[in-house]
Amino acid sequence: MDRFANQILSYGAELDADHPGFTDPVYRARRKYFADLAYHYKHGEPLPRVEYTKEETETWGKVFRELTTLYPTHACKEHNHIFPLLIENCGYRDDNIPQLQDISDFLKDSTGFSLRPVAGLLSSRDFLAGLAFRVFHSTQYIRHPSCPLYTPEPDVCHELLGHVPLLADPAFAQFSQEIGLASLGAPDDYIEKLATCYWFTVEYGLCSQDGQLKAFGAGLLSSFGELQYCLSGKAELRTFDPPRTALQKYPITEYQPVYFVAESFEDAKEKMIKYAQTIPRNFGVRYNPYTQSIEILDSKPQIENLLRNINLEMQILMDAFKKL
Repeated sequence: MDRFANQILSYGAELDADHPGFTDPVYRARRKYFADLAYHYKHGEPLPRVEYTKEETETWGKVFRELTTLYPTHACKEHNHIFPLLIENCGYRDDNIPQLQDISDFLKDSTGFSLRPVAGLLSSRDFLAGLAFRVFHSTQYIRHPSCPLYTPEPDVCHELLGHVPLLADPAFAQFSQEIGLASLGAPDDYIEKLATCYWFTVEYGLCSQDGQLKAFGAGLLSSFGELQYCLSGKAELRTFDPPRTALQKYPITEYQPVYFVAESFEDAKEKMIKYAQTIPRNFGVRYNPYTQSIEILDSKPQIENLLRNINLEMQILMDAFKKL
């Protein structure tokens, strides 16, 4: 990850001409500061702490207050369960932008995920590879104050309000990692398909809970307008099915015309695992949480040994259950 984390595709310190902050020299200098923090970061180091400006904190506060009025009625129950824990443990407040290190420590204890600063957008292959290791690449900069409820790119509001809460949920964390694991060694056309599945779930996914539709995608949970729109009945809804979902085209700068609905995170995970088995590659992969490394499974003895270990772990769990 140290090798590819700085190979960003767009934004970072440079902004497109249509970016809200393009003509603002103070904002551009601030973006360079954040880009430099990410560029110089190396795996294993403490995550850089930022002293946010008064204007940046005010922008965060506007977004925070607007979104938290919708979460109780629009967000999935997992998000609403975890969000108060972030307030209690990570400094989530309307007058404070939380620090990545505090959040990363919380995630590590919750699901084994950790955060890593990034200067801008990564390629789909590089970003998904990070998920395979339970590493989420997060920006630290914030959107331009002239457009507090809009951003043309992921910013700290999108990351911390949209993505982070569900990365602390075990089932969702496992689902996210399965997409990352499926990407390792996958052909380019399948990377595109996996990225599309990611888009319609982790970014813009809906789920059915207690007979109601709820949002779990970060792009929805960090957008006041689209969080209302996605549950308004105006868009087309389809059942999440990776082979079909992977082929759906989508716009990037406007509300989605189609949303996919998952029955549950567990159901979505099982579907992704099944879909991953159709990807043409002559090996399998397994994440070892103890060494935080990927094990390549490309021989019959390896797979047999893996099955023995799984059976042994299951027997230990069964024995422990009988003693309860």
